[in-house]
Amino acid sequence: MYFAALLARTEDGWEASDTELDDVETLSDLTELAREASVDEDTVVVYMEQEDAWFAIVRVEGEDDPRIYVSDGAAAARSSYGEILTKEILGTDRDDDADDLDALDLDGTEDGEPEAEDDGDDDGGAAADAAPSGPVGDRLVLDDLGVSERALRSLEPGEALNEIADVLGAAEVLETVR
Repeated sequence: MYFAALLARTEDGWEASDTELDDVETLSDLTELAREASVDEDTVVVYMEQEDAWFAIVRVEGEDDPRIYVSDGAAAARSSYGEILTKEILGTDRDDDADDLDALDLDGTEDGEPEAEDDGDDDGGAAADAAPSGPVGDRLVLDDLGVSERALRSLEPGEALNEIADVLGAAEVLETVR
């Protein structure tokens, strides 16, 4: 099961919203979702996690490319939404994305475990093999907001969102969507 939340910075602080990932099939979809939540093209932090296996931060500011951090690349690459992010981070061939998305089950029911048998039709196992175990992506994604690389790397899935929101001063607004 996945959980996702958006933290959008405003001139009065942060606004939090719980978000559904049902319509997200690409990084572009996720980025567009974040931009829609943005106030005056200010910072939006998208937090995504799959149970206690991994979490990801996608930071979107205006029309800039999104900045992405994933707590465990190998674990994330074994899940549909995590695979979208790890492919972007690792720079895999984007021409294959359309075919890959057809093979993914994006209903949020994945358990994060690799398939028992690989029939060769899906490269999900190959994506997980290509992604390193441990953090991948922009480790400074929240540094200027008060979450250092060291602090980010020490966060555990399941607790990370609350700790990040606390540092950002968004803990109260986050509680309204939890």
